[in-house]
Amino acid sequence: MSNAGWIETCRADEIDEEDVLRFDHGSLTLAIYRSADGKYYATDGLCTHEQVHLADGLVMGDIIECPMHNGRFDYRTGEAKGAPVCVNLKTYPVKVEGGRVLVQIG
Repeated sequence: MSNAGWIETCRADEIDEEDVLRFDHGSLTLAIYRSADGKYYATDGLCTHEQVHLADGLVMGDIIECPMHNGRFDYRTGEAKGAPVCVNLKTYPVKVEGGRVLVQIG
């Protein structure tokens, strides 16, 4: 697998299970998630409704809830799951190597 476009975001142990971490890279803000079964996911870090940081929200199972208007997304797929959000989040490939979480942005 090519390493083109992969960026290191954090240590794998920096994110608790069923939690989210904000990561900024240039003008891009990401939300990095760790599921209850220990898998890692990444989405755009801003809600598609009001551009609020999702890392300030609440993770419940596979759902991230926006802290402003309680819109919900499935962070595994980016799918908008509840009003007022209706635009899906962009998702990014994630891999863990050497205890580090890498996200492919390019």
